[in-house]
Amino acid sequence: MSLPEARTVEIPQGVTVSLENKIVEVKGEKGRLVRDFSQTPVIIRLEGSRIAVSAKSSRRKTSALTGTVSSHIRNMIRGVTKGFTYKLKVVYSHFPISLKVEENDVLVENFMGERNARLARIVGDTKVNVKGEDVIVQGISLEEVSQTAANIEQATRVRGRDPRKFLDGIYVYQKLEGTVH
Repeated sequence: MSLPEARTVEIPQGVTVSLENKIVEVKGEKGRLVRDFSQTPVIIRLEGSRIAVSAKSSRRKTSALTGTVSSHIRNMIRGVTKGFTYKLKVVYSHFPISLKVEENDVLVENFMGERNARLARIVGDTKVNVKGEDVIVQGISLEEVSQTAANIEQATRVRGRDPRKFLDGIYVYQKLEGTVH
């Protein structure tokens, strides 16, 4: 059985990619991202204006990792060129929810009439802006932006009540590539 074909990722103008011992560094106009792929059994090569990711063996799981690693690198390139934005909506019918951003945390106050604020962690260099009923989460790392949005959503999960009746919470309603001003 032969090795599967290498997956390639094109490097656009204005983006520089460096590779050293499976540590990929991508620099662009929005910033710099570094990711370590040393634990994955793939071969990563820099070939001019593209990156080639190929499998070390012909095993199915190993060849599937080539797609995963190339997608991660593609997301890094999209992040340093355009960035990522998640929009969340504050929904309540019983008690008005108020949000505060403090350093690396988002405080959700008065959720379901609770006295204590619920806490959602902001991951990495992600920026969170609260504008009325909208929460805008922005950054250059897709993993950090999506995890921050998930943390905010999970902080307002309703437990112990009928979820069909108590729809209060903060929900992701739009995922955008690029930053919103």
